[in-house]
Amino acid sequence: MDPQRLLAQLLCQYEGMPGGLLPLLQAIQEDFGFIPRESVPAIAQVMNLSAAEVHGVISFYHDLRTEEAGRHTLQICCAESCQAAGGRALEARAQEVLGIGFGETTGDGAVTLEAVYCLGNCACSPSLRIGNNTWARVDTALLDSLIAQLRSAEVLS
Repeated sequence: MDPQRLLAQLLCQYEGMPGGLLPLLQAIQEDFGFIPRESVPAIAQVMNLSAAEVHGVISFYHDLRTEEAGRHTLQICCAESCQAAGGRALEARAQEVLGIGFGETTGDGAVTLEAVYCLGNCACSPSLRIGNNTWARVDTALLDSLIAQLRSAEVLS
């Protein structure tokens, strides 16, 4: 379906819905893979908000993005518990191996690296999430293995 038509359908579906901004943004991201920056004015108009308010919501929630992500999203927990258990080493290793920083995607489009601030897995720190799967007690060897699987297009479960 034409992207403009799809966006128009979503805007109509959520127009006037009390508390509908977040569900609308999630629906747009589900269908597009991200929230196109150029759609913010239309979203604001339909939800009777300013573009700044819409942008504020998008930037507040770490799961919402305004740029297309890689085929896989690798989220490393940067909260205190994970950092105390070796998370900083994972952060550095992931950036070194992937050759990117947080918020970036590898040149081949395979992996987007994101920092998150709690995966709810503090008892098993350090943790990371790939897609919808959470990995616990991760060390650099396991991280290297997971990244190799992502790059080879294996499905992780």
